[in-house]
Amino acid sequence: LVRMKFLQLLSRKPGKLEMLFQIPFCQKQFPYLCLATSTCLYSKKKKVNSYEQIDQEKYKNLVYSVTSYKTSAQTPETIFEEDNLLYGPPDKHRPPDKAGTKTPKNWVPLINPNKRIPLLNSDSNLPVKIALQKTKMPSVTRILQQTIPPQQAFYLERWKQKMILELGKDGFAEYTKNLFLQGELFHAALESLFLSEEMATKEQREDVAISGYLSSAQHVLKDISEVKALESAVQHETLQYLGLVDCVAKYRGQLCVIDWKTSEKPKPSLKNTFDNPLQVAAYIGAINHDANYDFQVSCGLIVVAYKNGSPAHPHFMDPNLCLQYWNKWLLRLEEYMDRN
Repeated sequence: LVRMKFLQLLSRKPGKLEMLFQIPFCQKQFPYLCLATSTCLYSKKKKVNSYEQIDQEKYKNLVYSVTSYKTSAQTPETIFEEDNLLYGPPDKHRPPDKAGTKTPKNWVPLINPNKRIPLLNSDSNLPVKIALQKTKMPSVTRILQQTIPPQQAFYLERWKQKMILELGKDGFAEYTKNLFLQGELFHAALESLFLSEEMATKEQREDVAISGYLSSAQHVLKDISEVKALESAVQHETLQYLGLVDCVAKYRGQLCVIDWKTSEKPKPSLKNTFDNPLQVAAYIGAINHDANYDFQVSCGLIVVAYKNGSPAHPHFMDPNLCLQYWNKWLLRLEEYMDRN
C-alpha cells in the first residue's frame, strides 16, 4: 500500500517516473551496443558465389541428384549419367604401339632393290634346299628368344610352371620332347608331300602321330603351288643373321614364305601366333638379300595345324603387313645387337 502511494505521488510530477526507469548508472557499467543490418556499416565486400555463374539449366539433373541425396541415393547408373553429362562419353583406352612408333637406326628395305631376277630359270621346277651351317651369325629363333617382351615371357613361364605342376619335371620334359618330335615329323611329311605325293599319302596312313596334323592342313595344301624352297637355309648378308625356312611357294597365286605350326589349342587370329609373324618377316628379308635365291618374296603365310584334325587356320600376311612386322623385327634385332 505504501509503495502504491509513492508511485501515485511520482506520477503527479511530470518527468519524475521516466527518470526513475531510465537507470542511468547502468550505462557506465555496461557498454551500449547497437546492432544494424545496413550494408553500409559492413566494410568488406560480399563474396560472389561461384555456383551462381554455372548454367543451372544444363546441370539441373546433377544439382537435383546432389541436393536430394537424402531421399534418393545415387546408383552406379546415375553416376555414369552424370559423368557423361559433365565429360562426355568415355573413349576406349588404346595402349600405344611402341614398336610401331619407333624407327630402326639402320633401316634396311624388305625388298632388295639391287637384286636382279632372271627372266627364265631352267631349274625352277626343283625346290631349293640348302643345308644350315653353323656360323657366328645368330639365328632368327635365337634373336627372338633373347628379346622376348616381359609380358610374353611372364605368360610363357606361367604356362611352364602350370604344366610342371600337372606333369612333373620329367613329365614336362617328355611332353616338350614329343611336341618337338611331332613338329619334325609333320615338316618331313609335308616335304615328302611336295616332292612325292604317293609317299606322303603312305606316311599319312601309317603314322598315327601326325595323321591329324596332315588332315588338318589338307584344305590349305590345295591352294599351294609352285614350291621354290623346302627346309632351306637363308641368311641376310647385310644384317648378318640366318634361319631355316620351312617352305617358299605360291598360296592362291601369291609367292609366300610359309611357316608350318602345330598346336593343340585353336589359334584363329594372327595375334595368337605371338612372334611367328616377325619370324616370317625376317625370313622374307633374308631371302630377298640372299644371293642363293633368284627370286624375291613380299608375302607370308602362317599355317596352324591341329592334332585332332580340325581345319587348320591359315594366316595370310600381305605386303603391307609384312612391312610392319619387318620394322618390328629390325627393332628386335637392334635390341639383340645392343645386348651382345
